[in-house]
Amino acid sequence: MLVKLPIIEVKDLAFTYTGLKKPSIVDVNLNVEAGEFVVLTGPSGCGKTTVCRCLNGLIPHFYTGEMRGSVRVAGLNVRERLTSELAEHVGLVFQNPENQLFSLSVERDVAFGLENLNMPVSEIRRRVDWALGATGTLEIRSSAPYELSSGQQQRAAISAVLAMQPEIIVLDEPTSFLDPKSAKDILGVVAELNRKLGITIFLVEHRLDLVSRYADRVLVMDEGRVVLEGSPREVYGEKAYLIGVGLPKVSMLFHLLRKEGFSFNEVPITVDDASKELRRRLTS
Repeated sequence: MLVKLPIIEVKDLAFTYTGLKKPSIVDVNLNVEAGEFVVLTGPSGCGKTTVCRCLNGLIPHFYTGEMRGSVRVAGLNVRERLTSELAEHVGLVFQNPENQLFSLSVERDVAFGLENLNMPVSEIRRRVDWALGATGTLEIRSSAPYELSSGQQQRAAISAVLAMQPEIIVLDEPTSFLDPKSAKDILGVVAELNRKLGITIFLVEHRLDLVSRYADRVLVMDEGRVVLEGSPREVYGEKAYLIGVGLPKVSMLFHLLRKEGFSFNEVPITVDDASKELRRRLTS
């Protein structure tokens, strides 16, 4: 019987940046199955971005330091493979899309990675059209990135990664520079890529109100370690509340109600969940 290996496998990972004495991450262990939507959250400075950099080979090939443990993505050891090779399997969307867009048009940015792989022009055109269509950015293909809104820029950045057709997309707080509506739209696009195309999503995010409905699992980091892991309902408990994770507002409300002596079967993560739980309690 064949054993199915995780598409992301991290074992005993620790990393200390050159020039620093304190490690940014310590003893990180995590597995992600193909097609999962996993959210990584935690207080600022807890090591989330460092984990992202390890998943696509920026660590140790670009950011230097002392690395212990192992990271495998799509069956590849990130220590042993070039970032250019890893880019065909795992794409990284940065927090600030302006750091990822540099050409004079969105179309050229989306084609850039494919050109570097020396693909035939016909295949580049096909993939660019497909990626722009999947993210709803066909109408801005000829626009310069600096002419776009932050939400449009983030869609363009996702298109550039998607055109490489990776099995995994890692997104490092992609909604940080967006207003609530744009953030909701971007997370909807990411969820569609996961649902329709089966792309594995590893998303770092603080806006848990918006993303919890899509997540299969949530990982919580604190002081460089993964301290909580499970479904949103399993994770958004008292410990996450005490760590300082930005829980969904309805979850926060129910924690406050519990402190006042009210009892509930579970902590809700959406307004619909909260409504059902309140109805249950009021009619019991």
